[in-house]
Amino acid sequence: MAYQAEREEIEIKKFIDYKDVAYLKQFTSPHAKILSKKRTGIPANKQREIASAIKHARYMALLPYIAA
Repeated sequence: MAYQAEREEIEIKKFIDYKDVAYLKQFTSPHAKILSKKRTGIPANKQREIASAIKHARYMALLPYIAA
């Protein structure tokens, strides 16, 4: 049987804002990659909103594209 990563218990907010960097960092790995829906355990529509907010925050230089 393949190794299955544990899910992280993360509170899902009703409104996801790209300026809330502390919340968005919960959905990124230490290498600044966006974590999968399976890993975070959130619904698909919220995962799309979070991914979009992370990309917007990266564009605005609030989050890194890669970990330094």
